[in-house]
Amino acid sequence: MEGMGMRPGLPSTERMASWRIWDAYFTPSFSRPGRDGSTAVMEDIERSLPAIRLARMERLCLFAHVGLGTTTDAEFESAVRKRPEMILKPWERWPRLLLGMIQVNAADLKGSLDAIDRWVRDGPMLGVYLPGGGPAAVACTHHNVDRIVERVAALEGVIMQHTWIKTGGKQGPGESTPSELARLAGRHPDQPFICAHAGGEWEKGLLAVRSCGNVLVETSGFDATAGFVQMAVREIGDERVIFGSHLPSRSLGTELGKVLSARLTGESQGRILGGNYRKLLKGQFRRKGWALPGEP
Repeated sequence: MEGMGMRPGLPSTERMASWRIWDAYFTPSFSRPGRDGSTAVMEDIERSLPAIRLARMERLCLFAHVGLGTTTDAEFESAVRKRPEMILKPWERWPRLLLGMIQVNAADLKGSLDAIDRWVRDGPMLGVYLPGGGPAAVACTHHNVDRIVERVAALEGVIMQHTWIKTGGKQGPGESTPSELARLAGRHPDQPFICAHAGGEWEKGLLAVRSCGNVLVETSGFDATAGFVQMAVREIGDERVIFGSHLPSRSLGTELGKVLSARLTGESQGRILGGNYRKLLKGQFRRKGWALPGEP
């Protein structure tokens, strides 16, 4: 079996490589006792590498904090503002593996717009991540978010919005749901959005964004349940579903299993595991003058 490139529980290495997996949701921790933020991220990436290599993953996108109050660690936020070069350490170490977006704080509109200019327009980042809850968050229906969307759209960038549906309703005003993202997307029909985690309660999340052709759903963050990916493909089409691993805080087997266990064609699996994300990022790659792997 080993000679045929097979591993227990996974397709062959050749099959895994053929899907060209691009992970849209890679979340190394910025915070660990006794470690500064960049060191903690580097350590988490290091411990994720065996799983990344096992799955033959090509690229992974992580979300950098750039000193906008997107964490609860005041010391880290201050360090990032004083030494912004520390933000890029992971990309300098793994330039062929990592993609990046910045986490912005719509409550700090000026700071967010300046950061988008610095890190997306003039730097290596491909878009923005809007967090859900915590000190940085306002709901994605807030009027400041429209200004952020307009700036990112002008740069052909990508916008990912954290979404989660909670029993009993939102626990804070900064949390966003798929229904709220659908309203934002309706105001900006030419800008693509990613609905992180499909809202967690994915049946409701999928139905909330079904009519929004500019909203894609991301697969990570909730326990694997039979039927999710098949419902997503049925309701919104395989071209609007993108894979996220949520490594290293979730199991790669669990997250890959959502896609690999679904009754899909190999072509659909390939689109979900990497093709759709590459297509989404094409404008940014072109604007930055980067070659998109696998294309002339």
